Amino acid sequence: MADTVLYEVTEGLATVTLNRPDSMNALDTATKVALRDTLARAAEDAAVRAVLLIGTGRAFCVGQDLKEHIGSLAADREEGTRRTMATVREHYNPIVMAIAGMPKPVVAAVNGVAAGAGAGFALAADYRVVADTASFNTSFAGVALTSDSGVSWTLPRLIGHGRAADLLLFPRSIDAEEARRLGIAQEVVPAGELADRATAVARRLAEGPTLAYAAIKESLAYGAGRPLREALEKEEELQVRAGASADHAIAVEAFVKKEKPRYTGR
Repeated sequence: MADTVLYEVTEGLATVTLNRPDSMNALDTATKVALRDTLARAAEDAAVRAVLLIGTGRAFCVGQDLKEHIGSLAADREEGTRRTMATVREHYNPIVMAIAGMPKPVVAAVNGVAAGAGAGFALAADYRVVADTASFNTSFAGVALTSDSGVSWTLPRLIGHGRAADLLLFPRSIDAEEARRLGIAQEVVPAGELADRATAVARRLAEGPTLAYAAIKESLAYGAGRPLREALEKEEELQVRAGASADHAIAVEAFVKKEKPRYTGR
């Protein structure tokens, strides 16, 4: 695994760290491949019950590495190809699907700038703990591009169509407090407390009913684009599945005994 993405599993919590601090965790090809494959590994690892995604240095992730991108565009022009933008299909889409579709909760610890695809990755997470010094920027239109990394899906669902259109048409830096007001950040904490708080949130989720969390993620995604009747049918399907889990039985027994449940993730 490339050292631009670090992976550690401790007591059910997988920490995935973007580790290119000198480039503000910009996404070159090696980093995109490593992140895609690391998230897939976390999704498949039965020992992992929650994921924490964080960056090193002063940025969460500033999106595409434009220095590499310039070279790729030049090669496309010389060769008459369009390979550069295949990165959306090969890297960005699988990364976002791995985060949003992972059958376990994902917490993004936004330690600094989250721009472009970096913002997209944070928005795809289930919970965002944001440092008070961090910021978000869609940035795509600033380099004459449309949105990718799921931003056209996640952003309007978080803040509404009108505000999403504003931020995509007129990219600007959104500070942590505005991100909280808009509904992008669930929590804003002092920068020095970010790692501890985000880890605490992710660890609490790792100790929880994993199958129920997976069903909650699935129901939210399904219901976002379906009429009520279909959403109710999906809820029934998922509730039957959750009701058959060992964790549900554990929770009910603990409730009756007035004890704290100790979930197994099954």
